[in-house]
Amino acid sequence: MTNYGINAEFSTEDCAALGFIKANLLCSSCDQLKDFSLDQIVDHCKQCCHNDNSASNEKKYARAILEVCTCKFPAYPQIQAFCKSDRPAKFPNLQIKYVRGLDPIIKLLDKDGIVKDTVAIEKWNTDSVEEFLKTHLEKEEEDDRHYLKTNQI
Repeated sequence: MTNYGINAEFSTEDCAALGFIKANLLCSSCDQLKDFSLDQIVDHCKQCCHNDNSASNEKKYARAILEVCTCKFPAYPQIQAFCKSDRPAKFPNLQIKYVRGLDPIIKLLDKDGIVKDTVAIEKWNTDSVEEFLKTHLEKEEEDDRHYLKTNQI
C-alpha cells in the first residue's frame, strides 16, 4: 500500500533536481505515475509531495500574502480572476500585494508576521487557490464579528 508518512523528505532543491516542484506536488499525483508506467520515480515523488488526504494535519498559518504583478495577469488569467473576484474577501487574513515583475506566489506567515513558507502558484486555477487558503489559513475568530453583527443599529 502507499505510505504517505515518509519523513525522509527531500529538500526543495533535491526535488527540483529530480524534476518535481515540491511546493505544488500533491501525493495523490504520485499515485497516478503508475498509470503511465513511471513506477521507478514514485518513491522520489513521495519524498517531495504534500499529503492531500489529511487536511486536518496540515500546518495552519495566521496570515497569507498573495503577491503578483498586474503586468503578468495576461499570462495568469486564473490568478487575475481570483484576485478580482469576491473570493479573497472570504479570507480576512489574506492580503493581496502587487509587486512589479513578480510571478504569482503565496507567502504564509506566522502570528508574528514572519514568513514561514512560500508557494509558487502560477499553474493554479481559482479553485486551487481558494482550497489551498481554506486548508492552510487559520480561521478568523468569528465570535467577535458575530457579536458585533448582532449589536448593529
